[in-house]
Amino acid sequence: MQLSLILLQAAQSFDELKFLGIKLINTEDYIELLVRFGLNLLVTVFIVVGLYAKSSKRKDFYFTYIAISIVIFLLCFLLESVKIELGFALGLFAIFGIIRYRTDAIPIKEMTYLFVVIAVSVINALANKKISYAELITTNLLVMVGLYILEKILNLRQEISQRIVYEKIENMHADRKDELMADLVARTGIDIKRIEVERIDFLRDVAIIYIFFDVNGTKKLW
Repeated sequence: MQLSLILLQAAQSFDELKFLGIKLINTEDYIELLVRFGLNLLVTVFIVVGLYAKSSKRKDFYFTYIAISIVIFLLCFLLESVKIELGFALGLFAIFGIIRYRTDAIPIKEMTYLFVVIAVSVINALANKKISYAELITTNLLVMVGLYILEKILNLRQEISQRIVYEKIENMHADRKDELMADLVARTGIDIKRIEVERIDFLRDVAIIYIFFDVNGTKKLW
């Protein structure tokens, strides 16, 4: 009992320490930061490594997802006292909703996971005192279970496309669809699901074609 009182008094004395008018530490808020950060990081790692990594072979987004999750969480948590909670959260979605990397556009599924990571980080950071930890943990579990159902149980496949400039213009005839498909499969070595023709240029004897195929188990063309 006495030890508890001593620790409590020590914590209170630490809380009173200030430097340039700012507290050196706020024990309660500091513990809350560590607990929520640990929960958010655990959920993010499960989503990225346990779900996304198992369904997609694209490793270039692992770093992005985890880094953005950490930054968004800390940004929201530290600015929670500023009364911009809802507007700030919506602003983050608006900003990332128009993101396009200069080198490559983000595929739909990767963008969806990006939204999920941002949403989870915002929820874990901005959940106020009225929301219990049981509700917060349940919310995170619902997100993870929902993604698990979509990825594992429904076994949804991720389809990507590739733009091709095709020079065998004779295969673009409506009656030669089988020959066109066979030629593209032979050249690319991948299992093409469908084809979309963007443009046929008879002047240059080329056609612009988009081929669609499952990302898993398929070698890239680039």
